[in-house]
Amino acid sequence: MIKKRTDRLTPLELEIMNILWETGAANVHAVQEQLERELAYTTVQTMLNILHRKGKVKRVLKDRAYMYKPAVTRPQFVSRHLGELVDRLFGGSAENLVMSLVEAKHLTPQTVARLNKILKAQEEKEQ
Repeated sequence: MIKKRTDRLTPLELEIMNILWETGAANVHAVQEQLERELAYTTVQTMLNILHRKGKVKRVLKDRAYMYKPAVTRPQFVSRHLGELVDRLFGGSAENLVMSLVEAKHLTPQTVARLNKILKAQEEKEQ
């Protein structure tokens, strides 16, 4: 299945979404101030409008300025895109993803211990 390009976010779009996930509703100026790079007001406004067209943010007119807020939660976004990543790169196997992270040493022994704890708790819930 081919995904529409509108589902994907550019690095700048993702940076803006992260700001909105942290702050909740914000106007263009508030987002502009929190960006890691300096961008013109109109550029930030254009990016927020693109995110609105993509259905990633909602907007409401308040005092002559739009307030933008995420249309999707961070966990929803991560879950969807992580699923796509697992499908594309690991043949649908989350186990292969985790094994790749372990083998590439992206997971510390402390993280593996925490994962084991989570897995154990999950097993206990299912019993």
